[in-house]
Amino acid sequence: MAMPKVREVRAYVVRGGGADYHDQAGQHWIDDHVATPMAYYPDYRDSRQKFGLNVLGTLVVEVEADDGTVGFATTTAGEPGAYIVEKHLARFVEGAPVTSIEKIWDQMYASTLYYGRKGIAVNCISAVDLALYDLLGKLRQEPVYALLGGPVRDELVFYATGARPDIAEQLGFVGGKLPLQHGPAEGPEGMRANLDRLASMRERVSEDFFLSWDCWMSLDLDYATRLAQRSAEFGLRWIEEPLPPDDYWGYAELRRRVPTGMWVTTGEHEWTRYGFRLLLEMGCADMIQPDVNWCGGITELARISALADAHGVPVIPHGSSVYSYHFVLTRRNSPFSEFLMMHPQATEVVPMFHPLLLDEPVPVGGRLRVPETPGFGVRLNPECALHRPYTH
Repeated sequence: MAMPKVREVRAYVVRGGGADYHDQAGQHWIDDHVATPMAYYPDYRDSRQKFGLNVLGTLVVEVEADDGTVGFATTTAGEPGAYIVEKHLARFVEGAPVTSIEKIWDQMYASTLYYGRKGIAVNCISAVDLALYDLLGKLRQEPVYALLGGPVRDELVFYATGARPDIAEQLGFVGGKLPLQHGPAEGPEGMRANLDRLASMRERVSEDFFLSWDCWMSLDLDYATRLAQRSAEFGLRWIEEPLPPDDYWGYAELRRRVPTGMWVTTGEHEWTRYGFRLLLEMGCADMIQPDVNWCGGITELARISALADAHGVPVIPHGSSVYSYHFVLTRRNSPFSEFLMMHPQATEVVPMFHPLLLDEPVPVGGRLRVPETPGFGVRLNPECALHRPYTH
C-alpha cells in the first residue's frame, strides 16, 4: 500500500504551560528570582516574565495525511511561529509523502536561511519535523523510537531540574540541578547567597546524589570561574550554560579553568549541527544539551548526536518530554535524561507539558519505560483552547 501524503498543515497558538515552560501563572519556582542576562537591570531581576520570557507562548503544529490521520508536535514560537508555518513552511509539506522527512527538512531549512538559521525559524522547523515523525509512527502503528532504530536500554534514568533537589532525591532522581538565583550584578552578597544555598542543599542530600548549577546565560567568564571554583567543595557535577550561547571562546576558556572533574555544559540555546559543531570542535563543553523542540527536530538531533559521539561527548537533551524520551532511548551516548519539575514548588512529579498533553508519561522512582503507543504516544488536551491566527 502506498504511503499517504500530507493533505494539510495547521498551526495553533495556546497559552499557559505546554511547550513554553515559562508561561506559568502565580508563584512558580521557574520565575522566582532566577539569574538571567537581564538581571543587570534591577527592574527585571525578580521575575523573568517581567522582561517578556513568556510572551511567545506555545506553538502547536498539526500535519494531516490524506487518509485523515493527524500527527502533531509543539514548540516555543507562538503567533510569529504560526505565521512562519502557515505562510512559508506549509508549501514544502503539503502534497509530500509522509516518509519524505529528510527532503522536507532540507527544503524548510534552505528556504529560511535568509532570515532563519537559529531561533524561531528553526523552532518552527523542529515542530513540523516532530509532527511528521508523530504522523509516520501512527501510520505505521509504531512508537517513534522504533522508527529511529529501536531502544538500546529498557528504561530511562532521570535527574531533576528545580528548586528542591532534596525532594527530587526522595522521589528517586539520580541528581538535581538548581537554578542559580544571583548573578554578577548582585555582587559579593549574591555570590555568598548562591554558595549558601548550594551548601544547604548539599547537607540535605546524600553523597551519591549529584548537584549542578543552571546559570541560564547569566554570567561572565570571571564570575563563572569563581562560582565554579568555590562550588567545588560541595562536589558540584557541572556548571550549565553560564555564558551567552555565542561566546564559544569563553566556554573553551572556562572549561580550562574549572576544577578537575567538574563539567562545563551548554547547548540548550544552540541550533542545528553547525552551532554544535563549533561547541564540539572548540572544546567548549563536556556535555551538550540540545532541545529537540528547538534545535531542528529529531532529524537534526540525530546529526548533532552523531557529531557529539565522534567527539566522545554525551548528549543529554534539554527538557522536551516525550520528544526527547524517544530519541534518548535509542542512543548509547545519552545515558540519562532531564526532567523539569513543573510543579510550582518542585515538590511533586507532574507532566512536563501540563496541561497541554494527555497521556504524557512521567518518571516513577526517577525512571521511565517509554510506552509503545504509536507516534509520540500523546494527545492534545481538548480543554486547552487552541487559536489558529493564520491560514494559507
